[in-house]
Order: sequence, then C-alpha cells, then structure tokens
Amino acid sequence: MLNAIEILAGLGRIANEAFAYAVLWHLVIAGLLIALLLQWRPAPRLAGGLLCLPLASVSGFAWAFGNPFNGIAFAMVTVVLGLFVWRAPERDVRRSRPWTVALGGMLVAFGWFYPHFLVGRPALAYLYGAPVGLIPCPTLSLLIGVTLIGSGPNTKSGSLVLAGAGAFYALFGALRLGVLIDLVLLAGSIGLGLQVIGSAGRQSGSTAAKF
Repeated sequence: MLNAIEILAGLGRIANEAFAYAVLWHLVIAGLLIALLLQWRPAPRLAGGLLCLPLASVSGFAWAFGNPFNGIAFAMVTVVLGLFVWRAPERDVRRSRPWTVALGGMLVAFGWFYPHFLVGRPALAYLYGAPVGLIPCPTLSLLIGVTLIGSGPNTKSGSLVLAGAGAFYALFGALRLGVLIDLVLLAGSIGLGLQVIGSAGRQSGSTAAKF
C-alpha cells in the first residue's frame, strides 16, 4: 500500500492534471442542482444512478493515476450502491428534516469548494475546479450532502453505504494524511447515519401504531 506522502502526491496529481475534468463535473453538478431547486424530483433509481456516476469517475481516475486501493474501493461502492438502488421502491424522493437539509447544504458546499490539492492556481479556481468527481473526500461530501437533503436514493442500505464510505475516508484523510478539513465529511457521514436510524425508528413506531 502507498504511504501517506505518495497518496497525497497522487491526489495532488489528479486534482491538477485532471483539472479540466473537475470543471466539467462542476458544470454537470450545477445543472442537476439547479434542476432540483426548480422542484425536479427524480425517481429513486434515477437518483441513485446519478450518484453512482461520480463514484465510478473517482475509481477511474484512481486507476489511471496509480492508486489501485481507491480504484477497487470506489468500484465496489459504485456496484453495491447500484445494486441497492436497483431494488429501491419506485416512489418519489421526499425532502428531509430541516437539520438534515442544513447539514446537507453544508456538505454540498464543502464538496463543491473543497479547498485542498490545487497548486499554482488562484483561490477562485476552487469555485469551478475543486476536485469533486476526481478524488474521494469532496466527491463523497457532495453525494452525502445531496442524500441528506433528500434528493439521493430512497433506500436505507444505499445511504448507509455512502455514510460508511464517507466515515472511512474522512478518518483516513484526517488521521493518516493529516487533511483535517476532512472532519467535515465525518460530521456529514454521522449525520446521514443518524438520519437513517431516525427514519427506521419513525417507521417502526408508525407500524406499531397501526396495531
């Protein structure tokens, strides 16, 4: 396995050498976020499929830049999330509670502007070229944020996959690589886990009330 210095160098190479792809991802994500603000609510399978695309992108860039661990990990997350989404109930994705919407908005902004790894570019470059869709933490931050807001897959299992991946990479980034800003991703991952637990509890209570 690569050491911390090699991992950071590899992530930096992806962020800088694939900068044009990050800009493209920002354009795609901006279009989808605008559609959501205009009250577009995709079906669970479509929403989950859209979430799988940036995960698959991270896997592809990891393989291309010599990080097989991230390549395998994100390929597995993509496949597992895709399987859960395929089995998701065919009903509209509903909006979450206010606290999860607020936390989700923070995670989306964090992933969008992720302030790390770009070298030799003005600070404004993070506005349109932060490495979301290219490297793990900003990508997971954005996807968890969207899920918290309520526009992600309508499946508890899929949400837990994202929360677990987010928690792992947040802790790895903060503790192993020294990228302490990844603790924001950890907060979002915990929030998503609590959302799933709370949702399960409400459904159990509702079922019990019927009897």
